[in-house]
Amino acid sequence: MQPTPLPDKVLSRGLLDVLIRAGLIAILVISCYQIFRPFLDLMLWSMILAITLYPLHGMLRGRLGSDARAASLIVLIAIAILLIPVYLLGDSVAESIQKSITVIKNEAFHIPPPADSVASWPLVGATLHGFWLQAATDLTGLLQKVAPQLKGVSLTVLGKLAGVGIGFLMFIFALLIAGIFMAYGANGSHSAVQIATRVAGAERGPQIAELCTATIRAVAQGVVGIAFIQMLLVGGGFVVMGIPGAGLLALAVLLLGIMQLPATLITIPVIAFVFATEGATAASIAFAIYTFVAGMVDNVLKPLLLARGVAVPMPVILIGALGGMVTSGIIGLFIGPVLLAVGYQLFWQWVDDQPEAATPAADDQQPT
Repeated sequence: MQPTPLPDKVLSRGLLDVLIRAGLIAILVISCYQIFRPFLDLMLWSMILAITLYPLHGMLRGRLGSDARAASLIVLIAIAILLIPVYLLGDSVAESIQKSITVIKNEAFHIPPPADSVASWPLVGATLHGFWLQAATDLTGLLQKVAPQLKGVSLTVLGKLAGVGIGFLMFIFALLIAGIFMAYGANGSHSAVQIATRVAGAERGPQIAELCTATIRAVAQGVVGIAFIQMLLVGGGFVVMGIPGAGLLALAVLLLGIMQLPATLITIPVIAFVFATEGATAASIAFAIYTFVAGMVDNVLKPLLLARGVAVPMPVILIGALGGMVTSGIIGLFIGPVLLAVGYQLFWQWVDDQPEAATPAADDQQPT
């Protein structure tokens, strides 16, 4: 008995119902994303910080006997660590501005006239000589002349500083939210495993969740941790040698390390400055060797720490960090390696999951 085929109207109605449901789900997802989008970076930073600091939370929880107390202590210590350098930086900038204002009021600021040989420099010699000479003889008139350009540059600098301030406040809020995440860390870990299991299956889900967690911690140790160690090593040398603005230069080393740029951009000019002012003494030579080696220490530590505890080759993590940094900024430094590590793992699981090659049956084989 042949089955009765479904009428075309029933098929079209079923397809229409599926399309309507899919459309409604898409509208719901897009609407939820638009509502959540202003908080996306904040929540991503919060999750990254919570995952990174959770092992420390586990250690403190055993001593304090409370998840909330351990999370609160970590957040307070982290905020204090952030506020102390910011206070020192602000105090240094305010002191420099006050000294500059005092020098200008007392008319103690004088620019020496340029040498005649400056005018003979190729391309820029004549222009530079005229500009320098006017600055030495009529600084007020020169400032009035370049006032419109200075105004534009000042507005740009103030805008950048405002962006840095907003980013700093967002980081503080992210720390507070990360403390809440750590206080409910067990539930969060269980939820992450459930979501990964629902997406990738019961076998691969827990592995993917563990891989994401290990990758974020490895990047935090291998990038931020190494940059902090490098800042301490280089900054200590600057302080001992009495380099002007040693704190600001050490902070610049930290930022370069986080941005995956070489610290030699700071250390080599400082070494040149020391030789120009101190000469080739034993102290300056020892400082140059120490500073150069400290500026290159990330090349030794990064292979040791970057892929530590991650079942993914170190070049994959490094490429993910660099690519994420280029495409998405600082937050891409963490998201890039996670996505690339998960993609790498899934790709090789797909490659290894090949059906066994079918062996020809004995009766199908032709006699030779």
